[in-house]
Amino acid sequence: MPNLPLLQAYGLAKTYGQTKVLHGVDLEIHEGESVAILGQSGSGKTTLLSLLAGLEPPDQGRVTFQGKEMGALGPDELARLRGRRMGIIFQEYHLVPSLTAHENVTLPLEILGKDSGAGDPDTVAASLLERVGLKARGHHYPHQLSGGEQQRVAIARALAAGPRLLFADEPTGNLDEQTAEEVEGLIFTLIAEQKLAAVVVTHNRELAARCSRTLTLHLGRFSA
Repeated sequence: MPNLPLLQAYGLAKTYGQTKVLHGVDLEIHEGESVAILGQSGSGKTTLLSLLAGLEPPDQGRVTFQGKEMGALGPDELARLRGRRMGIIFQEYHLVPSLTAHENVTLPLEILGKDSGAGDPDTVAASLLERVGLKARGHHYPHQLSGGEQQRVAIARALAAGPRLLFADEPTGNLDEQTAEEVEGLIFTLIAEQKLAAVVVTHNRELAARCSRTLTLHLGRFSA
């Protein structure tokens, strides 16, 4: 039986107002591979990630994950699929300011409830926070953490439900050079340890070079 892709995208197109951002993009992601999507600001990288993760629908084309067409799923079913099988790391962290680091990591498991399949939320969060070097910071709120620490919490949160595919949108874009290198190393160590597939959106060629495959998006299309 052929090794079917974990995720497949066919002919993705997206327009905002009068601006066509993506022009018929095709992509396959296989189990365990890391793919960097390079491109300058405005090339459509973040829009493509949003479509691949099911955060918004394409105007044309379709995305399948583990053989399921995401556009055919209802909102609740799509949210469960994304919450259980996908992890997302954003440039802006997007931590809930009123929750501690520990509570931010448990949040996706609490939302999924029995569907998470990940075990006790508190145990999972404590283990992941220790793994990302924040064992002693779990009771701190986001405003009490540095940018690098907040991103480490976001990484732990993205991995809480045991996803098979990790999306990272400029994950070190807001960090200083030294902290960025530390966070990059952590991300790729965890990808290897957990045998994850990953899509990393970036304009940083050094970060992209750590992936097993690199694609360049230019004006809404992959360039040769």
